[in-house]
Amino acid sequence: MSERLVVVGGDAAGMAAAAQARRRRDVDTLEILAFERGRFTSYSACGIPYWVAGVVPDRDMLIARSPAEHRARGVDVRMRHEVIGIDPAAGTVQVVDLDAGSEAAVGFDHLMLATGAVPVRPDLPGIDAEGIHGIQTLGDAERLRDDLARHRPDRAVIVGGGYIGLEVAGALLARGLDVTVVHVHAHPIASLDADMGTLVAGALRDAGADLRACHRVEGFDVDPGGRVTAVHTDTGEPIPAGLVVLGLGVQPDVELARRAGIEIGPAGGVAVDRRCRTSNDAVWSGGDCSEKFHRVRQEPVAIALGTHANKQGRVAGINLGGGYATFPGVVGTAATKVCGAEVARTGLTEEEAEAAGFRTVSETVTSTTRAGYYPEASSLTVKVVAEHRSGRLLGAQIVGEEGAAKRIDVFATALWNTMTVDELINVDLSYAPPVAPLWDPVLIAARKAWQAVEAAM
Repeated sequence: MSERLVVVGGDAAGMAAAAQARRRRDVDTLEILAFERGRFTSYSACGIPYWVAGVVPDRDMLIARSPAEHRARGVDVRMRHEVIGIDPAAGTVQVVDLDAGSEAAVGFDHLMLATGAVPVRPDLPGIDAEGIHGIQTLGDAERLRDDLARHRPDRAVIVGGGYIGLEVAGALLARGLDVTVVHVHAHPIASLDADMGTLVAGALRDAGADLRACHRVEGFDVDPGGRVTAVHTDTGEPIPAGLVVLGLGVQPDVELARRAGIEIGPAGGVAVDRRCRTSNDAVWSGGDCSEKFHRVRQEPVAIALGTHANKQGRVAGINLGGGYATFPGVVGTAATKVCGAEVARTGLTEEEAEAAGFRTVSETVTSTTRAGYYPEASSLTVKVVAEHRSGRLLGAQIVGEEGAAKRIDVFATALWNTMTVDELINVDLSYAPPVAPLWDPVLIAARKAWQAVEAAM
């Protein structure tokens, strides 16, 4: 007898789960029905700023698999359908067809919850004005591009100094706008230590952005036609704006799960076990709405990244298809490009490590991406955080020019395997003058960190 898997959410985690389940069970034994409230499936949200900038010329280049392609592979995708309720006891979801306005209950044997994250949107005066944009989905990006084309603003204000806010700032600078970045912290990208965040601030200013640190947004001026004209902060000085982009971060979208009685974890996401199963045996979850286990902190975290979403979706799908797989966790690896600067981090910052109960040492080094004598060698700064006495690597951060950020993957691999900085010194990394100096910056930073560990013994 055929069973039914219902997938809530048509992007990374949901459709990865659907694809893996379909690989293991055919249409005669498992019907797969996916509901997506938007107009796109399986797209790269991380690529949105580069489409806004014009670096990626075509929107469809960001779409990995269309609804038609999913259907051709045996997944019945229903677009513009929103799940508004889950009844685990009855085994049903309540679904609204957003175009037709109709509503129906749909039964399930298994449910994959992949509702993603919702952007932080504070309740401030004027926040619903025309010209104020979120940038969470591909539909959001379409509306932003359309606004840029119709109104041709010359000044933009980015509210928030995190990854997405800075990426959009770079995109709008590339389009020739005057850009002001307003953020509440002392430096952009609050998940970096202050010394590394200061380097990011320098890169923004070098690219022409007006950076306003330690400013809290309190509201927006709106003209008689309903369009934003300025941003107000706690400094009292309004900042003129023809366009505003909100980049204040995201939170796991757990409202459906909460109302259905599914456990929400301490980090605010849907609680899942190693197989991505929730507190209800029939319900599975992955992606930005669910928690992940942090292998360094040894506790659940809520981190919104496409890499994690695809991996958790794959694990859930294998299990839903009758196989066995586990998701072993994350170490907090992320990278971005802020104007001309590549930025990356993994593990814990000094502040995070201390908050987690570690006693730390840290070292920061400046080096080059290639041999110093080789043409076009670029500079980079690497910071390493290690545990006092043991020398265990706890985290690393990198800010530099082209060729810098991907070096974070060496640190991420070392973290995954709980290596010490002493062990990392002798890892057999590649060397050739066009790609790296004889002592790679990773190894130099590890060596300096080990010297600090020895000095603290």
